[in-house]
Amino acid sequence: MNETVPSVTVLIAARPAQPEVKAVAASRALDYPADRLEILVARGKQPSVQRNTALRAAHGELIYFLDDDSVPEPANLRHAVAHFHDPTVQMVGGPNVCPAEAPPLEQVFARVLASWLAFGPSRARYSAVGQVRESSEKELILCNLVARRQAMLELGGFNEALYPNEENALMDLLQKRGGKLIYDPQLLVRRRPRSSLRSFSRMLMTYGRGRAEQFRVHPTFGSALNFVPPLFCLYLLALPLLLALTPVNWVCFVPLAVYALAVLAQGMALAAGGQVWQSLAAVPLIVLTHILYGLGFWRGLFTPLKPPEQRPSIEVALETVTL
Repeated sequence: MNETVPSVTVLIAARPAQPEVKAVAASRALDYPADRLEILVARGKQPSVQRNTALRAAHGELIYFLDDDSVPEPANLRHAVAHFHDPTVQMVGGPNVCPAEAPPLEQVFARVLASWLAFGPSRARYSAVGQVRESSEKELILCNLVARRQAMLELGGFNEALYPNEENALMDLLQKRGGKLIYDPQLLVRRRPRSSLRSFSRMLMTYGRGRAEQFRVHPTFGSALNFVPPLFCLYLLALPLLLALTPVNWVCFVPLAVYALAVLAQGMALAAGGQVWQSLAAVPLIVLTHILYGLGFWRGLFTPLKPPEQRPSIEVALETVTL
């Protein structure tokens, strides 16, 4: 037995009949002692429930959460565990980046996700940004996250009423009791964005809904920035009414003009980094991001959140992968 490094369980949530789980093969290639590594695949139809079930069954001191399509760098675990020498560190995460071989449309989506105007500080989830630092739930993402198992169990695991944003709520709770969250730009996985405009749009709506539901369950000042897109949608809806009911007042157009300049500046910044045509294609998608996220947020403010006793039972099948 190699007792010099902590034991780790790689936890992968997958669909029930999914034939190929890309993260499994990538996890087998991780540079980590085999006698300190466990790989669990949790199959089901609700990722929060799947992860909680696997979390309770796992043997690792640390849990490495991966999505089914995450491909981690082989050195990720050895790199991540070094941060846990500090006992106050509870979670360590890094970005999931678009692989170079992804189709052109997915590359455009990746530029949107990694742009400041579209996702603010959360762009660090999709691009290696800055240096190692103490961070928050805004920059970490569950498809590439290492965490202390015991700390999560003490808080009851993930809130199963939330999906997505179940990890964000848990991170907030960990920080409230003094735990540190670390963002490491070198801890990365490769993962393709959505493959079509329809699925990308659905994702944006889901992100907005999830954030609103998280705010309802765990309101924090850190969520204040997430109210900007829904308020922008409200402004766009109110603008025609204001113009119809009152004389033309150019002051009404000031927010829209400022926004247009910000979008133009972001497009120029993206183009300056190369791939001009992809940058130009990303500009209208940045606007779409704000609108769909905002609409999803409004929806999430009113979706029913059932208490545990009212939720249907969800079957989860656990598979231990042979190394």
